[in-house]
Amino acid sequence: MIWEGGSLAESSGDGYATPTNHDRVAALRGVRRQIRLHDRQELSVGSCSIEPPNRRQEQEISVSLSNPQVADYAFLSGMADDDYYPDHLVDKGKTILLRLCERIEAERPSDLTALYVLTESATEEFNELEEEFGAAGSEIETVARDVIAVDFHFVASAYGSAEADIEELVAAREW
Repeated sequence: MIWEGGSLAESSGDGYATPTNHDRVAALRGVRRQIRLHDRQELSVGSCSIEPPNRRQEQEISVSLSNPQVADYAFLSGMADDDYYPDHLVDKGKTILLRLCERIEAERPSDLTALYVLTESATEEFNELEEEFGAAGSEIETVARDVIAVDFHFVASAYGSAEADIEELVAAREW
């Protein structure tokens, strides 16, 4: 390894330095950041041109909730901020969680057992959504599982069941 031009490079043996894999990855991450920063503009890098995908405006999901804590919450934000998860499928996930909130407000579960029945139904909807993620080249993997489970627990807490077991809330999951 040698220091050249502000970064480490490997010596190719012929006196010339070649970028390390770390440098290549860092450069690609930089291009990815620039694409995100210049969302609506074309970005030219060397002789290639990269056009960012058309990003849609966040879709408004309309429900009538009486709990202001839930109404103002950004569901699945950890997935919405990541291009790996298709926006239309993240929106479907948000809708599942909002419907869960509506059911909790309508049915007012009297104990954790009754709450777990409602969350089981919503979890099964996420199980079905997993197939759509797969078809779109994505999946409900570690990050998504955590984001979804945390949002289930947020819902339980917002409706007075902070003691709900996060694993039990999503016990029916297949993801």
